[in-house]
Amino acid sequence: MNNKITFSSYLAIGFMLFALFFGAGNLIFPAQLGQYAGSSIWPAIIGFLVTGVGLPLLGILAMGFSGSRNLQELSSRVHPVYGIFFTALLYLTIGPFFAAPRTGTVAYEVGIAPFISEGSQQTGLLIFTIIFFAAALLFSLFPGKLVGNVGKILAPALVVLLAVLLLFAIFNPMGAMQSPQEAYQSGAFVTGFLEGYNTMDALASLVFGIIVINAIRALGITSKSGILSATARTGVIAITLLGIIYVGIAVLGATSTETLGLFDTGGPVLSGAASHYFGTFGSIMLAIMIILACLTTAIGLITANAEYFNTLFPKISYKVLVVFFSVLTFVIANFGLANIITFSIPVLMFLYPLAIVLMLLTFVSPLFNHARMVYVATIAVTFLISIFDGLVALCDSLGIENFSWMNPVLDFYESVLPFYNQGLGWLIPAAIVIAITGVIAKVQSIGSTQEV
Repeated sequence: MNNKITFSSYLAIGFMLFALFFGAGNLIFPAQLGQYAGSSIWPAIIGFLVTGVGLPLLGILAMGFSGSRNLQELSSRVHPVYGIFFTALLYLTIGPFFAAPRTGTVAYEVGIAPFISEGSQQTGLLIFTIIFFAAALLFSLFPGKLVGNVGKILAPALVVLLAVLLLFAIFNPMGAMQSPQEAYQSGAFVTGFLEGYNTMDALASLVFGIIVINAIRALGITSKSGILSATARTGVIAITLLGIIYVGIAVLGATSTETLGLFDTGGPVLSGAASHYFGTFGSIMLAIMIILACLTTAIGLITANAEYFNTLFPKISYKVLVVFFSVLTFVIANFGLANIITFSIPVLMFLYPLAIVLMLLTFVSPLFNHARMVYVATIAVTFLISIFDGLVALCDSLGIENFSWMNPVLDFYESVLPFYNQGLGWLIPAAIVIAITGVIAKVQSIGSTQEV
């Protein structure tokens, strides 16, 4: 059997992975970052690329390196119960809680909202999401090749349209970059780093990694080193495309404020830019393509959640789960894009550190013979820090300024943990715990070997 993959095969899998990643968040968050970062765009976008591009690649590589069949199997290295908890929460986060509703609201804000009066926006969102998620429900109930084929056409076509729009923005900017908003005036890199969480691509990479690995295996690559090498190459293709689009959209956002004004979300930036450069025709073309692209993403997310939870609860049929997740997604979508983003932040502040630490543990796991003690101790320490990050973000989202019961813990973390105020207080403790428990596990392993 020929175990070499042709360059065209690498490209095909790389573009497939790019299409899996490329969704609503990839469009709106770099645009919003550009608007708010203004003249501080470059340190901000570098931070954004670390989490928006670097971590998804790390997640893809972690799945290839681990040899696990799926995310639940990998996270069960901590404990089987934790494996179910972490995997279920991750699926719900990239599914009906946040990412799937976001597909409907982004499609509405970019494609429909510009043509509806200010006073009718909520009604417009309701009517649009009824139609949008009803279509998603029907396609999810009867999945077939149509959605996949449409996605293969839409993703390249949307990229071409975006490329034209971004070239106009770069060579004929709408205006000068304005002064950065408060969050980006100092620490633009860290702010951009945390904003990259919002894409949710690092979380999704732990699910998409298996799809890529299966595609590589189907081409005849079966060795662990071969799979890892092929995964790395296809991953680089996908994240390079994402990175280029992120930079372009961020520049578009940074140069749009003078002409379009400052928006709460990135959706109106894209529709406003399309209208500015190409008039009504450009706005309509962008609207149609983004609505269809978001629809295919919504179908994929609803289907993935229904399939996963059907494995957890086999007595509940796939079709019942599809209906449940479609209705839940529709309800959450009608809270509006700004609210979805606001309330996703606490979950992401809690979940992202756990995902990143799991990725890191996967790579160093052979050094301590995959000892569960190391996984449990590191995840426990990370959990105790990230849970408070999430709770503080939740209080901020709810407008609660007095959370005195947490103050003793927060004061302790601020005084002891490096980078805590930047949202990275878990990083050094996790590294220290991995080192200490890894050495202990290695010594115990050597001792038990000698006894034998």
